Amino acid sequence: MLPSLFVSHGAPTLPFDDVPARAFLQGLGRSLPKGIVIASAHWETAAPAVNRVAVNDTIHDFRGFPPPLYALRYPAPGDAGLSARVAALAGASQDTARGLDHGAWVPLMLMYPEHDIPVVQLSVQPHAGVTYHIALGRKLAPLREEGVLVMSSGSFVHNLALLDRSGPQAPEPQWSRDFAAWTDAALVARDDDALAQYRARAPHARQAHPTDEHFLPLFVAYGAGGKARRIHASATFGALRMDAYAFD
Repeated sequence: MLPSLFVSHGAPTLPFDDVPARAFLQGLGRSLPKGIVIASAHWETAAPAVNRVAVNDTIHDFRGFPPPLYALRYPAPGDAGLSARVAALAGASQDTARGLDHGAWVPLMLMYPEHDIPVVQLSVQPHAGVTYHIALGRKLAPLREEGVLVMSSGSFVHNLALLDRSGPQAPEPQWSRDFAAWTDAALVARDDDALAQYRARAPHARQAHPTDEHFLPLFVAYGAGGKARRIHASATFGALRMDAYAFD
């Protein structure tokens, strides 16, 4: 049975940036699931939604980046049956127009560059909080026994206002390290209560996540899996933390 996965997708330029997180993702796609369900920080809806398309469009949901980034395409096939299964498990509506945003296609392009594995994307509900997303993940857990990779994509630390724009290799500040260490301990301990109260209990929580949307996908993977294993830790642009976890 496949573990569920959380990855940090970083800046949209990750496919071009020579950083440890890119090399990590390029080596992560060794297993070949029959399909992938990915929850992304960049699809926010009031209630769960899953896409249902024949072939996924590549959404370039950013601006001001170099032209080669807008030329990238990740035309992974969709899967109507998998979409229907996710909709039934999660109580989600089905969107027949949406493709993959960069929170989904950036890591998948590095993991599975042949784009030949069916992918469906699931939205997050930022107003609903951590406990809700843990429960959402638990609804998806049966997919792991069906050969489907349950995956989520966000950012372990995400504060664009505090990024070091000098470059992706900029040093990480101590407050980011402290937040990451606290979160890792809570994940490994499976401390749902602490995680649900992370804004009050984690050091520098407001600096690490001024808003919740990039943190919440972590809890979909956490809910869908079991024991937490940190499988990557690094930072880009100072405080854009790129940690990844497997939940067995």
